[in-house]
Amino acid sequence: MRKKLRVAAYAICVRDGQLLLARSPAPGGGFEWVLPGGGMEHGEDPYDTVVREVEEETGYLVEPTGLLGIDSSHRLFPARLGRGVDHHGVRLVYEARVTGGELRYETGGSTDMAAWHPMAAVPELRCVSLVGKGLSLWRERPAAGRIAAARN
Repeated sequence: MRKKLRVAAYAICVRDGQLLLARSPAPGGGFEWVLPGGGMEHGEDPYDTVVREVEEETGYLVEPTGLLGIDSSHRLFPARLGRGVDHHGVRLVYEARVTGGELRYETGGSTDMAAWHPMAAVPELRCVSLVGKGLSLWRERPAAGRIAAARN
């Protein structure tokens, strides 16, 4: 089984009671909402990653204002054509504020749309688990940067 480590950085951007999310194709069809962000390039600082990824996916320029925490996931993917994958994801979650740019959709990337959603409506959206985990980090601001229930 092939081992794969992926480090990524994501942003929680809240403005006027709304959360900025990007839309991504879901496994099995349809779409799901994700935090804007994504994988680090080799040699890239996570701070720079989140700034780059938010701009790519939403059109906004952001300033990370704090590291909220780190989430880790570990999943095994069975072999399809060859070896399976033992995937370990490390996800840094930043709080960020919009400093410029204009909302636009990503073309040719991992997302196809970005939008602001009222915080009260987020639980009703089809979202990846990191959205809830990121919001828990944002609300609770644990000193250790980890929500015990956020482990998977």
